[in-house]
Amino acid sequence: MVSAWRTFRSLPSWIIPLVLAVVILLLPVLGLDLSTSRQIQLACILALVVSGLNLSLGFAGELALGQAAMYAAGAYTAGLMSQAGHTDILLQLAASGAVALAVGILTGVPGLRLGNWSLAMTSFFLVLLVPDVLAIFGGKTGGRNGLTGMEPPTLFGSELDTQQYYMVVVVVTVLWFAVMRNLVVSRHGIAFRTLKQSPVLASSQGVSVFRMKLLGYAIGAFPAGLAGALFANTDLFISPEAFGFTFATAVLAASILGGAASVYGAVVGAAIMQLGPNQSTAFQEYSLIFYGGFLIIGGVLLSGGLTKVGRAIVSKLDRKAGMGVVTAKENGGGTPELAAINGARLVVDGVSKAFGGNQALNAATLTAEAGKVTALIGPNGSGKTTMLNMICGFYTADAGVITIGDTVVSQSSPHKVARVGVARTFQTPTIPENITVLEAVASGRYSVHRASMASAVLRLPSFRRIAKADIVEAERVLELVGMSHLRNEIATSLPLGMRRMLEVARAVIAEPRVVLFDEVASGLDEDELERLADLIRVLRDAGATVVLVEHNFRLVLSLADEIVVLAQGQVIATGDAATIEHHPRVLSEYLGVKSGDEEALLEEIGAVDHQTSEVK
Repeated sequence: MVSAWRTFRSLPSWIIPLVLAVVILLLPVLGLDLSTSRQIQLACILALVVSGLNLSLGFAGELALGQAAMYAAGAYTAGLMSQAGHTDILLQLAASGAVALAVGILTGVPGLRLGNWSLAMTSFFLVLLVPDVLAIFGGKTGGRNGLTGMEPPTLFGSELDTQQYYMVVVVVTVLWFAVMRNLVVSRHGIAFRTLKQSPVLASSQGVSVFRMKLLGYAIGAFPAGLAGALFANTDLFISPEAFGFTFATAVLAASILGGAASVYGAVVGAAIMQLGPNQSTAFQEYSLIFYGGFLIIGGVLLSGGLTKVGRAIVSKLDRKAGMGVVTAKENGGGTPELAAINGARLVVDGVSKAFGGNQALNAATLTAEAGKVTALIGPNGSGKTTMLNMICGFYTADAGVITIGDTVVSQSSPHKVARVGVARTFQTPTIPENITVLEAVASGRYSVHRASMASAVLRLPSFRRIAKADIVEAERVLELVGMSHLRNEIATSLPLGMRRMLEVARAVIAEPRVVLFDEVASGLDEDELERLADLIRVLRDAGATVVLVEHNFRLVLSLADEIVVLAQGQVIATGDAATIEHHPRVLSEYLGVKSGDEEALLEEIGAVDHQTSEVK
């Protein structure tokens, strides 16, 4: 049993879906009756629509309910083309997909610009408007009576019979899911998941949040357009009732029930909806109530959908078979080496920032040189993280200027600042779900070495080269931080200390000119702390500009070439470790030391006469 399972799991991931697709394709040839063939055909069409919602909701994290409207746009495009004598199914599919894509872009831009729940509301009202829009153009669309007079579909000049058309539907569905699978398992899929988990993290890695969300929504509209064209040619009649609120609810229910964050969750959800309850007359009469029930079951009782349950079962069987168990010993990291880094001078000049009546920064100034570690310290609430966020572009300055090298970034958006060469970690490690440690680290290269989505979908040589380089570099950096033995572990399953080191690795792989560490030592044990200190020195020696925000005073004294001290939003002291560790106001503001107690405290933390000591 164990050996059989291991053999099964050793098969390429695409083998099983391909075999199932071939079997489904050949079912009519094997004698499947017309009624069941029709239901499978309609399930394929529904799966295409649901897949678009999965892409925007499950992967990009943007709730959009407009798939029914894109579906209608594709159906009526194909129907009107058929009436005009353009019956070639490939031509209709191309046109319907393009029209749905255009509708997605036109409705997605304003919704995403407004932010928050605006896209969900915009797309929801779009669905409600479909019947009225069709009625307005009733002379062309047939209005509420539906579109008739369509001609049977053709392929390369030959009219398709029922069995041939079934095969076309299945082939189109399989090809789309192959495209979607290639997209979501690529570096772009990781970027979508990062965006869903944290737009802040995504933008800090050079991802344009608006552009990426729009791509997710617009690309998700394309399969809905394809589905519309296939639906129109199924009965050669289009009724506006097929695209209403009930259908939109069915799409959402299928997505949630099957698993929105899964490529094949759309297939599972669509199959359950179409081949199960839709066969019942009672269900059709009370469909909206049943769909609501499916939403509750999928959202509450089956969080993550049926595909998540399936993954859990597979993981359990893997463990029983001894697969996925880490047997390699932890690598101590050795002597890490990095190629020379073209560090950039970072200057924060007289920057101020207020949030309402709270003055977070007041004319604060900081200069960090390439090849040096500049520490930014101060008590909680002194403005340290605010300064990092302003450097990264998450806040804009009320006054003052921030420059990186020769580039002024004071008013730049976060993804543009990242592309200048700024990488950072966060106080709370932020890691997308359901990706491995290797994938999480490799995601740091997303904006450094870019590859188009088209090349990822088609698996072009240019994409393969970059994907291979991503893996090679990620493995090298994991070796540097001593985590190579964890490369195949799910990243979010790691303990806090290891997740912090993973964030460091993700920042290092971005080949940063400026690296911002925000309390990265918190939660690390002594060995991890020593490894972190070594890595920061390696970054410094390679030429990077390192800014370290840290409460571990001993670590700061051992690493910093210069220390900047903030208190109540103002810089109260600047100097080397020897100057700062005896500065009376620093000891008072930062460590709460009364006058005359400085030497006792410094002796306690091991700072006296150890200004250049290493972290032990």
